[in-house]
Amino acid sequence: MTRETEAKALLTTGAAAQTQARTVRLGAVGTSSIAWRRVLPTVVRTPGLRLTAVAGRTASKAEEFAERFGCAAEEDAEALLARPDIDAVYISTPTGLHHRFTEQALRAGKHVLVEKPMGVDAAEARALCALAAEGGLVLRENVMFPHHPQHAHVRGLMESGRLGRPASFRAEFCIPPLPEDDIRYDAALGGGALLDLGVYPLRAASLLLGPGLEVAGATLRVRPEDGLDLSGQVLLVSPSGVLAELSFGFEHAYASAYTVWGDRARVTVTRAFTPPPAHQPLVVLEEQNREERLHLPAADQLQTLLQEFAEQVRRGGAGPEESAGPEESAVRAEAVAAMELVDAVRATARHVPVPHHPYDAPARPGHASSPASDRHARPSDVPPPPSNPPGRPSTAPREHRP
Repeated sequence: MTRETEAKALLTTGAAAQTQARTVRLGAVGTSSIAWRRVLPTVVRTPGLRLTAVAGRTASKAEEFAERFGCAAEEDAEALLARPDIDAVYISTPTGLHHRFTEQALRAGKHVLVEKPMGVDAAEARALCALAAEGGLVLRENVMFPHHPQHAHVRGLMESGRLGRPASFRAEFCIPPLPEDDIRYDAALGGGALLDLGVYPLRAASLLLGPGLEVAGATLRVRPEDGLDLSGQVLLVSPSGVLAELSFGFEHAYASAYTVWGDRARVTVTRAFTPPPAHQPLVVLEEQNREERLHLPAADQLQTLLQEFAEQVRRGGAGPEESAGPEESAVRAEAVAAMELVDAVRATARHVPVPHHPYDAPARPGHASSPASDRHARPSDVPPPPSNPPGRPSTAPREHRP
């Protein structure tokens, strides 16, 4: 190795170490339940991230968050975005306000991690992605589940030919009715099952079947008084002819699963979208005369997402004159494509007016409340489904634990 080559190698190594060492200073806009329960506790224990300040709908709420997480409290989003000691912003306002606050953050020169979806339609998503690209800023949605390794395992089975030729895909993400005052029943703030839950099976279909999905049909059960969607079903077709059937809603017993079905076997992920960090995933592979039940290692999909976001900020956060790179461009394109599917579902769907029955049953004996009775409950709060998905063959399963 020449001295010149050695010097270049040392410079490259030093730059990489500096990038790795730089702490990303995060501000939080929104004092939501998911921020309190899940996201901010993970932020403060993730190396390379530091929570600097929080702003909420009231000063008292912001102060409550600040006291718990050891950061500053700001009176509003504008004050938080004006701070020079904040590199990036996490936004967890109601869905209908995501576009507004994300735009403000990007115009303030901050990188953004926003709760899904980033807007209420493709036009909002497209505008935000264009603004981020123009400023060379990182823009990510807090869609956690693709960051869990169980989905890479499924893709590996598909790519190896273990399933044969895929013919169908089924996915569902459903939760029981919510309390009447839950914000997800507020149409003016971007409520509804499609934006809150339906985006998960839509994203899963794109993740496993690839781009170019088309909506072949859709049905939405809606409230008669305002058209808010309470649940729905969607039929998709992939470019290769795979048929996808998706279900979502606020009107069901809990389900969070998907199945890819080929001509040799089918594989089912039993806790697809919101596995807790300590949950050991169960993936079930069914063939003609046997069933394999693979228990995969537990993983914290949120912490993985946060680490990847912070690393992308370090790489692409030098300023407006620099691009965030091809990876960020691909992420933006995926976000827009997801909302284009949502728009297509809306345009295609037949609306079925149904009575609205929010949760109002008494708590079960021995339980303080139903999982859905907590006004701040989100899908990750609901207990997992039974470990044995329906329709299993009678042959004895084979258990695998890596």
